[in-house]
Amino acid sequence: MTETIRLGGIEIQVTRKAIKNVHLSVHPPAGRVTLVAPTGTRLEVARAFAITKLQWIRDQQSRLREQAREAPRRFVDRETHYLWGRRYLLSVHHRDAKPSVTIDHRRITLTVRPGASEAKRAEVIHEWHKSLLHGTVPALIAKWEKRLRVKVGGYFLQRMKTKWGSCNHRAGHIRLNTELVKKPKDLLEYVVVHEMLHLREPTHSDRFLAILAEHYPSWREARAELNEMSLSAESWA
Repeated sequence: MTETIRLGGIEIQVTRKAIKNVHLSVHPPAGRVTLVAPTGTRLEVARAFAITKLQWIRDQQSRLREQAREAPRRFVDRETHYLWGRRYLLSVHHRDAKPSVTIDHRRITLTVRPGASEAKRAEVIHEWHKSLLHGTVPALIAKWEKRLRVKVGGYFLQRMKTKWGSCNHRAGHIRLNTELVKKPKDLLEYVVVHEMLHLREPTHSDRFLAILAEHYPSWREARAELNEMSLSAESWA
């Protein structure tokens, strides 16, 4: 059961789990605050802890509000797009042929039929993004299945508004945000590892964090970098 603490206009969602330590988090993009406490923690104790962290919470929320957001894309000539953490300029060609996307040193070339709408141009780019992820993710899964001693039953790619990834440990499936194609590949790998590890530990327990630290020691840095990068205004409401 989730309860809510209100402190100076800030709402904090409190959940109790079988963990040893309190975990306080401020989540992008809007600064939602959660506090996960050990089972049996009284709400008054959770409130007292949150009060000691109130300035930190405000600082984190302020940082998120000031964080640069990627402007909505219109998929037109000389528009900036990102791929694997690098900046590219988009070149749009109109040709009576099957839509396609190619890439060279610093340019992405989108070919669409004459009169193609903005929605159609966006769809072609999104399908291309998915194809790039499909060409990268299986090798990462195979690499980490051996290390983590888990078996992924399947993976799915989709636009996600509030998460980089998710895991259905009962079905053995993981889901990945297609926005990850815009980030450096090491950050994609971190998300894959994180979600695969949930097949062993469904919650963010102390054991989960210990295993994550063992196999991916730089996970805190990867998480911080991922959350500090530009957020797509279109995909992250």
